[in-house]
Amino acid sequence: MKFKLITSISISLLLARWRQTLVAAIGVTFSITMFIALLSFMSGLNSMLDGLVINRTPHVRLYNEIKASTFQPIDHIAPYTIGHNFIRSVKPRSDRQGLYNGGAIIKALKADPRVYGIAPKIVTQVFYNIGSTDLAGIINGIDVLAETKLFLFKDYVVKGNYIDLLNTPNSIILGKGAAEKMMVQIGDVVQITSTKGERNQLKVVGFFQSGLAEVDKVQSFCSLQTTQKILGESNSFMTDIQVKILDIKMAPAMAKEYTKTFGIEAIDIQTANSQFETGTFIRTLISYVVGITLLIVAGFGIYNILNMMIYEKMDSIAILKATGFSGKDVNFIFISIALSIGVFGGLLGLILGFGLTAIIDQIPFNTSALPTIKTYPVDYSPAYYIIASIFSVVTTYFAGFLPARKASKIDPIIIIRGK
Repeated sequence: MKFKLITSISISLLLARWRQTLVAAIGVTFSITMFIALLSFMSGLNSMLDGLVINRTPHVRLYNEIKASTFQPIDHIAPYTIGHNFIRSVKPRSDRQGLYNGGAIIKALKADPRVYGIAPKIVTQVFYNIGSTDLAGIINGIDVLAETKLFLFKDYVVKGNYIDLLNTPNSIILGKGAAEKMMVQIGDVVQITSTKGERNQLKVVGFFQSGLAEVDKVQSFCSLQTTQKILGESNSFMTDIQVKILDIKMAPAMAKEYTKTFGIEAIDIQTANSQFETGTFIRTLISYVVGITLLIVAGFGIYNILNMMIYEKMDSIAILKATGFSGKDVNFIFISIALSIGVFGGLLGLILGFGLTAIIDQIPFNTSALPTIKTYPVDYSPAYYIIASIFSVVTTYFAGFLPARKASKIDPIIIIRGK
């Protein structure tokens, strides 16, 4: 194959219709640019939304669920042990909400090499007392340092200092919604009533905002010691053990293992947030479908331009074949034209896509619902640029394949005789 000569002919044909070539290249450039910008933004959005859940959710949560006993007294009576007994209105067992041997469980978890960190927790219902009005609320008793390390607690404290919860006795960090309902400021004292009817006064040292307005209207945070004091429990009392592991994919299997080992309930993050993961998958799928559709549309543009070029260059193709160029040579000429458009348009699209992504990343995104987010989220994963490059070349190749095949089969005798 006369490679140098054929390359020269390809360039000549490419420049002969430079306006149409430019339009085709712009189509590829636009498609690649939007493909990268769309996927980068949607992946960044998914990561942000996942972070709202993952940052505040343990990979495995151990707790003592209050539920009805599996076996009822009648099941132990000889005449009724053979069949199945149908019992109505079964009441839950009178078990306490706290975990038994919580300290021993934590010690065993710390010895597990798969575990990254552990944070004990107490969750209890309370009433916020505002004059003669009582508002239902929830207090989360936390190990402040562990909660900050594993679940970024300090990032969600929008006013005040999170460490004051540890350093100030009988202190509380209120959800922002709850603080607004009670019209309190940092330094004020609020009164709460526990489920046992005991009243306690707590000093407000900060406001917390998770981004979920309904949750922030009821929840608040105290240290473990303060919460144990409110409930009148010992220093070993806890209702939950939050576990973060090194490999989140192992969470379902480890939850089942812990249930069997410790004899308590365990739920993994995938089970607790299955609907959320489905939404993330669908958003990502839509992004890829839209991006690939843009590239296919650009490919049809290249196909149409090459088809028109073949009809206009019938004489030139006939002369080439009459002077000794084979069908493979002609095929190579038009395939190289298509790939040239794809490569040039693709490279420019990669550059513009990165630039557009960087611009989106700098746009301010300030909302009271998401205090930790300052700009629009963007993911700069190299995978998107690699995928865009591959699709750019593949799409333009197939766009040029059929016109090139048609050109390679032209009979020069028929064309020249017709002229």
